[in-house]
Amino acid sequence: MTVLILRRPEKRSLRRESGRKKELRALGFTFGDSMSNFIFASHERVPATELFEALRREHIYVRHFTKERINNYLRISIGTREEMETFIRFLKEYLKEA
Repeated sequence: MTVLILRRPEKRSLRRESGRKKELRALGFTFGDSMSNFIFASHERVPATELFEALRREHIYVRHFTKERINNYLRISIGTREEMETFIRFLKEYLKEA
C-alpha cells in the first residue's frame, strides 16, 4: 500500500478521515477498521505494486511491502487535507483507465 509522508503535524478530523475512507471504498479499496493514522488497503482490480509505482511517479508516497502475505496491500498514511485530496484525485483519474 502507499504511504503519504506527513510534512507537518495537523490536527485531524475524525469526520474527514471517515470521509476519505468512504471515498477509498467507493474507488474499490478494501481495508479493515482502524483507529490509527494509516489505512492498510488493497484494491479489487489493480495490484498494489502497480498502484505503488504509479503513485511514486507522481511523487505521492505510500508504503508497499513485498512479503507474500501482504504484497497486495498499501499502507496509506492519513495526511493533510491537501495531501489526501491530491491522493484521491490521482486515484480517481488513474483507476478510470485501469
